[in-house]
Amino acid sequence: MLEELVQNLVDVKRNFAKNYSGNAHIQEVIPSSVSDKFQLSSNHLQQLHEFALKNPIYFNHYEEDIDGTMCTVYEGDINQYWLNSIKHGSSCQPFYPTWIMSAYVMTSIAKELGYAELVDIGSGDGRIAFSGTILGQTSHSIEIDDVLVELQDTICKSTKQDFNPKCDDALELDYSELKLNKPVFFIGGLPQMGGDVLATSIIEKINCISDLKKNTCIVFAGTHTKRQLSGNLENGGWSSLIEKHNLKVIDTVSLPTIWTFDQTVETPYIYTEFN
Repeated sequence: MLEELVQNLVDVKRNFAKNYSGNAHIQEVIPSSVSDKFQLSSNHLQQLHEFALKNPIYFNHYEEDIDGTMCTVYEGDINQYWLNSIKHGSSCQPFYPTWIMSAYVMTSIAKELGYAELVDIGSGDGRIAFSGTILGQTSHSIEIDDVLVELQDTICKSTKQDFNPKCDDALELDYSELKLNKPVFFIGGLPQMGGDVLATSIIEKINCISDLKKNTCIVFAGTHTKRQLSGNLENGGWSSLIEKHNLKVIDTVSLPTIWTFDQTVETPYIYTEFN
């Protein structure tokens, strides 16, 4: 079911991007209701809309039939948050979120793989951690930027979903304090933009916590786009780090993100476990 959901979401995104005539800084879509193409819990879908409606980055929404699926289009502006997010020396990537539906699919895959806890590193507005919470996972949302954490706190209160926002430097955090048993870590940062430094630090910290290594999944956000000096794009650009730390790729899924809206390719998310 998740494979079909992924493909249908990508099809809707590409159709929408091709015909979008608005001029909002960011835009994304969420199906307005459950259908044959989008078979998910109606309660979960309602919660995803709630996240968007209560999120200050979105200033407009409207319904549109996209390739036979009635969807709600959300338009927004993240300039203020983007500018604020680049001021931190150890920040690996400015605030550019995945789509809300993509966040839900990503966390659904992690839950299907059996991971009960979720740690989102560089969580932005908290959409991945939010999705984990509504799916029944214990979420921890780690973000270095205080303004984004304030945004997350606002969303937690207005949606009544506490995904545990924490304003901290992921490079310095003591993860043993989270009392993790079988977590999935989502790493927010592309390898060529400093994400490899962040990921290496997280892996080293996991290695220092007794018995955690054998029960942990790490999900990397990659890219299919060849850029200057981007190097090897195998496994979304993460192949060197995966090989160095003896990780095993267990799944890869390509999903729409804000930064790939005007591209014909999606963002690959690579799910790995320790060998």
